[in-house]
Amino acid sequence: MGFKLGRASTWVCLEVGLTLILNIDGSSPSVGALSQALKRLHSSRKFQQLGQAPKATTERVGGQAHEDVAKVDLHPRGMMINGLEACFFEELGLHYIGPVDGHNMEELVHTMKVAEAIPGQGPVLIHVVTKKGKGYPPAEAALDKMHGVVKFKHYSGNQLKPKSSTLSYTQCFSESLIAEAERDDKIVAIHAAMEGGTGFNLFHKRFRDRFFDLEIAERDVVTFAAGLVTKGLKPFCTIYSSFLQGVYYQLVHDMDLPKLPVRFAIDRAGLVGADGLNHCNAFDTTLMANLPNMVVMAPSCEGELMNMVATAATIDDRPSCFRYPRGNGIGSIIPPFNKGIPLEVGKGRVLEEGTRVAILGYGTIVQSSVAAARLLQRFGISATVADARFCKPLDGELIRQLARNHEVLLSVEEGSVGGFGSHVTHFLAMNGLLDGNLEWRAMMLPDIYIDHGTQREQLEQAGLRSKHIDSTILILIGENKDVI
Repeated sequence: MGFKLGRASTWVCLEVGLTLILNIDGSSPSVGALSQALKRLHSSRKFQQLGQAPKATTERVGGQAHEDVAKVDLHPRGMMINGLEACFFEELGLHYIGPVDGHNMEELVHTMKVAEAIPGQGPVLIHVVTKKGKGYPPAEAALDKMHGVVKFKHYSGNQLKPKSSTLSYTQCFSESLIAEAERDDKIVAIHAAMEGGTGFNLFHKRFRDRFFDLEIAERDVVTFAAGLVTKGLKPFCTIYSSFLQGVYYQLVHDMDLPKLPVRFAIDRAGLVGADGLNHCNAFDTTLMANLPNMVVMAPSCEGELMNMVATAATIDDRPSCFRYPRGNGIGSIIPPFNKGIPLEVGKGRVLEEGTRVAILGYGTIVQSSVAAARLLQRFGISATVADARFCKPLDGELIRQLARNHEVLLSVEEGSVGGFGSHVTHFLAMNGLLDGNLEWRAMMLPDIYIDHGTQREQLEQAGLRSKHIDSTILILIGENKDVI
């Protein structure tokens, strides 16, 4: 994308004066060819001498000229450096300035003004070098942590997270994938610079030669995984739900259209609390379930997540994905040796039998559905709770059974409009199940970006807690919702 931007910006900037900023985090290990090329360029003796030459000259002159040169290095173009005829970025049509100390505000501001004042040079690229966690040793040392934190001890950096007796969904996924990989040497793991966050650090320790980090290049992850499939491997790609939004073209053309069985583990799906608006992880079900060949799953608990990892490992004729939330599980039974049991594709299950109301949940919000049903029992309202497991393909037999045997049918999901509820609505309509007396409603996240807060606060704002489920049902059957 950066190379495309460089090409396009040479045209755009002639009119609007575009300035690009390349931020290199000097503390992180780099695996990309571009990063390695820049490192070789900057460490060369000729390059260093070239950068010091203007300063040595102006130092003798003194005055404003020396101050300007000391603040910003304008690397000359068209000179031989390590056999290259010109700076890499100059060849892309970008006027290169840098590297600049990203922690020196005075130098940064001055560099911006210099870039703005360059006449008729086309697009300008400012190369800024920073260090993650600059000035706080625990943050500097933690390469993949402390980007956003909860309360922590300032002298050690240790986060004060409440201890949980249950495993996180991320850890359950990783342990389950390791169990599958121990039995199938074709399984490989791919991620985009999120080894620790996705739990792949555990897989990496166990299978170093079956692990691929493509840095911050999620689109490359999809195409790379599709290529591995054609060579007989079984790639599992882990990606945060929010980052999935940027790879849709590759999902369609490189994976779904040719029906290549890439497996996607979608982490941090749904409401994630303190990560803020830009991590609105509401759209993955809608995006994936609209692809014709995709199998789309969501577990109701950590044990079901392990079963879905096992299920994805067996799907060899089309792509598949499963979403799971941030945080810890509910303490459900974990399969022996973390080895899940493959599910029948497109089949849900009934968790609690009732007679009057049916709640069809998708994903971990099934637990709120169970709580809602038990509260309804206190008011003499009998409710069935079903775990859909699959958004695509839907369990048509289960949906027919729920629609025909209950007065009220409610679907519940922690996803956007156009997701699970929309697919159930379409199924009901196309099969004539809305033509009778059935009271049908779909509950999902509201059509807004939910602001920063705890997961509980966000669920409250979204109207997706168990009390909201009960209120919706009571309104449909003509009862007083205020009793909840």
